[in-house]
Amino acid sequence: MSLSISRRTASGLILGVAASLALPRRAFSQTSNPLIVTPGSAFKPINVAVTQFAGDTGPNISSIISNDLGRSVFLAPIDPGRFPEQISNPDQPPQFAAWKGVDAQFIVTGRCSSGGDGRLQTAFRLWDVNAGTQVAGQEYTTDANNSRRVAHIISDAVFTHATGEKGFFDSRVVFVDETGPAENRRKRLAIMDQDGANVRYLTSGQDLVVTPRFSPSSQDVTYMAFGSGDPKVLLLNIETGQREVVGNFPGMEFSPRFSPDGQRIVMSMEQNGAANIYEMDIHSRATTRLSNSSAIDTSPSFSPDGSQIVFESDRGGNQQLYIMPASGGDAQRISYGNGRYATPVWSPKGDYIAFTKQDSGGFAIGVMKPDGSGERILTEGFHNEGPTWAPNGLFVMFFRDPGGESGPHIFMRDVFGRAEFQVPTPSYASDPAWGPLLG
Repeated sequence: MSLSISRRTASGLILGVAASLALPRRAFSQTSNPLIVTPGSAFKPINVAVTQFAGDTGPNISSIISNDLGRSVFLAPIDPGRFPEQISNPDQPPQFAAWKGVDAQFIVTGRCSSGGDGRLQTAFRLWDVNAGTQVAGQEYTTDANNSRRVAHIISDAVFTHATGEKGFFDSRVVFVDETGPAENRRKRLAIMDQDGANVRYLTSGQDLVVTPRFSPSSQDVTYMAFGSGDPKVLLLNIETGQREVVGNFPGMEFSPRFSPDGQRIVMSMEQNGAANIYEMDIHSRATTRLSNSSAIDTSPSFSPDGSQIVFESDRGGNQQLYIMPASGGDAQRISYGNGRYATPVWSPKGDYIAFTKQDSGGFAIGVMKPDGSGERILTEGFHNEGPTWAPNGLFVMFFRDPGGESGPHIFMRDVFGRAEFQVPTPSYASDPAWGPLLG
């Protein structure tokens, strides 16, 4: 079900004032792409004080915002025990001099109330301590059941004004929920908020489901289902629940991924011992072959502008990453490190490609630039796999499986490799696919 949230700018609030934001110069730079963090450099997150929202009776919006920002790596919530004052009127300016004493750079104040129709009204204000002024504010009216989403939207606004980058909190993740013993796992398709809350199951578990893929432009998901007969690729709309079979592909090597406009999918299919990349128009079902190789070409992913495709191939002797035009044609190899590279995924920002790398018996998640330079390993261990990007391109989610009787769990890590967090799920979980901002 789609959520309806009306918004208005409260009287006297100033929106979009970037010039007054006080950002640590060592970590951030005010450019067209202002968030610049050099790996290995000194880094200090921006300190934000999230005060208790007046009238908040639960779920605690202030706590949700603090938890969001605490997992953002780039912002650091201040312990409420250090607050120099209790905010009695969230509409009045705080005592900025006092907040400077606890190194606060931004303060979030707000209020919650119930309207005559029972709908929840939530307003927030963001204050720049160094500038001594208000830099953002908004009021939201919605059904009370949507309070968690309102908190995520406020977190996005705070993140954007403090860093100059888009937020990622008002988004959802599709994943494979796994239960049962290792030799007989039940795998259901499920969806959750990016922080692990509001889990909802999308399939019954009657068929085995694997490799869901979220559309970057809509609330549509593709996934593969294995039941009786050949494996099927299905298209599911999260909001309406409408489900349709895209096709039966007995030679498919990997689940399809969407084009940036959501109108096409790209996949790999095997014939006569070779696997090649194909594109399918979702509406007409017309299929076009894009690669022509006697090797195994698989795991294709579009660039965010739709002009190129990155994929893995063993055409050079072992699994490496290649890029070719989205219309097909000659491919250029971009990975040259030791080990085998797999499951490449292009960042929504276009600046990096995430991948899985297997070397010396371990599995790592890494990133490299589209030309193959700047390769960095973000995390490594026994079995890490399946990277997927946050909608702002600053975080990667993946799953880690320790093996044995234990099962996989989902983790997220920032693109600079500074912090890692486990995403809570009801049971074992794998194959995350991060969706776009809900808007």
